Amino acid sequence: MRILICDDDKLFSEQLELLVVEYFQKHKLEIPDICIFDNGEALIADSGAKDIVFLDVEMPGRSGIYVGNYLAENNPNTIIFIITSFTEYLDDAMRFHVFRYLNKPLDKNRLYRNLKDALCEYTTCSAKFLVETKEQVVTLLANEIISVETQNRVLTVHSTQGDYISIHSMLYWQEILVDACFFQCHRSYIINLSHVLQFGKELIQLTNNQHAYLTRRKYSSFKKAYMLYLENTR
Repeated sequence: MRILICDDDKLFSEQLELLVVEYFQKHKLEIPDICIFDNGEALIADSGAKDIVFLDVEMPGRSGIYVGNYLAENNPNTIIFIITSFTEYLDDAMRFHVFRYLNKPLDKNRLYRNLKDALCEYTTCSAKFLVETKEQVVTLLANEIISVETQNRVLTVHSTQGDYISIHSMLYWQEILVDACFFQCHRSYIINLSHVLQFGKELIQLTNNQHAYLTRRKYSSFKKAYMLYLENTR
């Protein structure tokens, strides 16, 4: 795991680094690779993994909002924390799905609660699944899977990387997609809650411009699951 801190305040960055290291030591976890950047351009130019990023909003050159939008487009699996004392930037940050907002000066207990949630999210997002077709075997991350759909005995895994015709049955996918971010909304559909755009009583609109059917008797349980998912990733 790599954690990036991007803030033009060197003292603040070093204090945050110490707190992150302390959290991992306290919970007997392997300390991640932590890198500090004092500007957005340097972070963007970095070629390493960007698993968790702490972003200051106001920096010389590229702002945290610009960097956050860049990461959302080019590193969609990145978990982004926005660090700011300026609430007027929050609407802009909402557009690239910030994981959490942290205010300066940092509240240690709040940081640790949110870091715990981020690590749970990271574990979920980094889970890998094999999609076996007649021609190949493809590895997909959990959040790359948009939905699983079966029609006329053909099972399709829709993903951000493309669509794959799986040789396995819906029952197989029911058993392996037991993660909290997946929900079987219909006998023919399993959807990833992170790819839901909107939903009604009968249809769920997904990020790939497709929809999934929602069984009426599952509407309440789906709504509850989706609201809980949003609460846990807010």
